[in-house]
Amino acid sequence: MSAQPLLVIGNRNYSSWSLRPWILAQHLGIALDTERLALDTPEFRSQALAYTPLGRVPVLVHGNIVIPESIAILEYLSELAGGRGWPVDTAKRAHARALAAEMHAGFTSLRAKYPMNIRARDRRVPMDDALARDIARIDAIFAQSETGAWLCGDYCAADAMYLPVAFRFRTYGYDGLSTRACDYIEYATRDPLVADWVRLAEAETEILEQEEAGR
Repeated sequence: MSAQPLLVIGNRNYSSWSLRPWILAQHLGIALDTERLALDTPEFRSQALAYTPLGRVPVLVHGNIVIPESIAILEYLSELAGGRGWPVDTAKRAHARALAAEMHAGFTSLRAKYPMNIRARDRRVPMDDALARDIARIDAIFAQSETGAWLCGDYCAADAMYLPVAFRFRTYGYDGLSTRACDYIEYATRDPLVADWVRLAEAETEILEQEEAGR
């Protein structure tokens, strides 16, 4: 299987699930082709259906293999890199997988009220108990990292899963977060390997009103 994997993504400014496998591939040194499908357009679903019956992004296509789900893409990329997407240590690997699964299944209030919007700054939305609980849990996760280091030591898929959350706090403010958590957000969002994604996200002109919270 010699062809580069193709990662089909949505708008870089808004598509948090597209960002996750892309940034892991950068850290693993896996070259990807990318195809961007503009979200919330009349043609989006038919374009996405050309790759997967789920009709959504991201999708990874590698030869005859089609993977239409973010965390499964992370696992596949890790396998392509000889398992380097997860910590070598058994306990750290289990912890990283638990963090990734928690992000995949949880934080529904934060994800709904703080949509990823890389271009935006100084947005504010009303706080409620559910959002405050999500922020407190994120604070505990981010604060476990050492200054200038990743969540589980070396970079892994857990960091990829939480990068869109870090960008959310850059958009909606750091209220309620500890200094250690803020340090992790700065470290993650200033990662040199994400700079190209950020540059292209900021150059996009599409505006999805449902993703423009807090204006």
